[in-house]
Amino acid sequence: MKDYFRLLAYARPIEKFAIPYVITTLLYIIFNTLNLALLAPLLDTLFNQNAKGTTAAPAVTPDVVKEPEWWDIMGLINKIPNYYIENYGQQEALKFVCIVIVISVLLSNIFKYFSSRTMEDLRIHTLLSLRKSVFNNVMNLHLGYFNSQRKGDIMSKVSSDVQVVQFTVTNTLQVIFKEPLTLIVYIALLFAISAKLTFFSLLVIPVSGFIIAKIVKRLREQATKAHETFANMLGYLDEALSGIKVVKAFNATEYVKDRFHEENVTYSNITRKMVRRQQLASPVSEFLGVMMVAIIVYFGGSMVLAGESTLTSAEFITYIAVFSQVTRPAKALSDAFTGIHTGLAAGKRVLDLIDVKPEVADKPNAIKVDSFEKSLRLDNVYFSYGEKKILNQVSIEVPKGKTVALVGPSGGGKSTLMDLVPRFMQPQEGTVYIDDIDIRDVNADSLRSLMGFVNQESILFNDTIFNNIAFAKPDATKEEVMAAARIANAHDFIEDTEDGYQTFIGDRGVRLSGGQKQRLCIARAVLGNPPIMLLDEATSALDTESEKLVQDALFKLMKNRTTLIIAHRLSTIQNADLIIVLESGTVAEKGSHSQLMAHNGLYRRLIDMQTFED
Repeated sequence: MKDYFRLLAYARPIEKFAIPYVITTLLYIIFNTLNLALLAPLLDTLFNQNAKGTTAAPAVTPDVVKEPEWWDIMGLINKIPNYYIENYGQQEALKFVCIVIVISVLLSNIFKYFSSRTMEDLRIHTLLSLRKSVFNNVMNLHLGYFNSQRKGDIMSKVSSDVQVVQFTVTNTLQVIFKEPLTLIVYIALLFAISAKLTFFSLLVIPVSGFIIAKIVKRLREQATKAHETFANMLGYLDEALSGIKVVKAFNATEYVKDRFHEENVTYSNITRKMVRRQQLASPVSEFLGVMMVAIIVYFGGSMVLAGESTLTSAEFITYIAVFSQVTRPAKALSDAFTGIHTGLAAGKRVLDLIDVKPEVADKPNAIKVDSFEKSLRLDNVYFSYGEKKILNQVSIEVPKGKTVALVGPSGGGKSTLMDLVPRFMQPQEGTVYIDDIDIRDVNADSLRSLMGFVNQESILFNDTIFNNIAFAKPDATKEEVMAAARIANAHDFIEDTEDGYQTFIGDRGVRLSGGQKQRLCIARAVLGNPPIMLLDEATSALDTESEKLVQDALFKLMKNRTTLIIAHRLSTIQNADLIIVLESGTVAEKGSHSQLMAHNGLYRRLIDMQTFED
């Protein structure tokens, strides 16, 4: 129940939708019930033998006719048609009843339309609010979270699970208002026609509800398994599409197909069981409804034939018609409960994602920095993933305007150290400073605005070249974008593309070569003109010619800037002001290229082997 109220909060302001929904639904129920109640006067009008102009004698003399009491619904409804029959004849009365029925049906359908439209507005509003909240929370999470979670599971929660949850709120409003109220109004009308017959009917109705409740009992458990399996399918699909080249290269197509198909079969089986259980509720409720109507027809008909009832034939037929409609809201209630069970299962998964708190969050009074004056400094930094130590008591300083290179064997902690500087992650121990200010006290956005990033993997978006370069500065002019591209030696190849800077590069830049993609990433970093550059193997994807072009551009870019660079190639690091060699999470050596070569230690061996890997 707690999960439901949390989901309901995303429908706020719910009164904006609930109030018009209640009003329009109430009017729809009134006029819809009136349509059924008017059957009695319609039948009476058609078969009345005491109308004006007939030869039959009146069954009751006028002086003994009593006015109906306020609670006598059927008496009040019959009063006006009877008046027409007595004063204008059967033909006019029939015309009047038909006109009233048409108006009543028209009004009931108009209010039904507005009721449904209001509910749809609420559903879409809830979907918008919930999906926005989920996506915002995902984007605010720290990088470490994504390293431990399947992307397919996150995608499933943001897309399909949220889509299912939206119906929970709307179905619930029907459960607590529309269908129960419809049921109450129908039963009230049944009591107005015949209290004795209705008391008997109420003994039969709970049987239907009990049987249907048993059918939908396991739906929530099955729905949870279905959502988890669907998330696995999305994960496999994402992996297959992302690594399609590797899949083809290693002849692993059949393996990938089999893995996806196995999960697909599991999902299909669970879904089949759910659907069978859901679909079973409808025919069962329909059969039980017909069976109850048959019982009522027999019981009530016997009373009428035996003369034990005050019911007229017209009223009895009307009673049967109204009672046949009682099963409709009862069935709708069972369907709504089915949707709620499924929605709550999906809602629990969505709320679990919303409840994940980012480990890196700004303090309420976080400092905004707008300049870099002195140095970046890591002081006794310790970081680990669970039991695995990545960095152990690392202390380094990157003075303003200097270039510091991080080198070392794979797994030494270079990329982790660089991720700590822009506060993508936070160390378990120790402190990272910018100009002697603990970056945990600094607003993350303002901190990162001082930095330009070029990663080992060229991360681009399915958009134009212009928009990819201007990603971090959407208001950049064409001249600024072109200037950044020239610095990255990308302008010439951009001009050679089909539409120049407006050329779409495809998913992850698939229409470009590795070197071209990396130069766009460098241009993107250049555009913001940041005082600090963080380069993680910026030239690793370049061929020899491209590397020379970009290396020249990087040297110009790093001039008079503070640069922290991870590199394996000698051409990239030999001119660094300071080289730090990391091994097993600790600083093994540091110094200039010439000093470290003279030291004849780990750095010298790495240079000699030229097998620098990150």
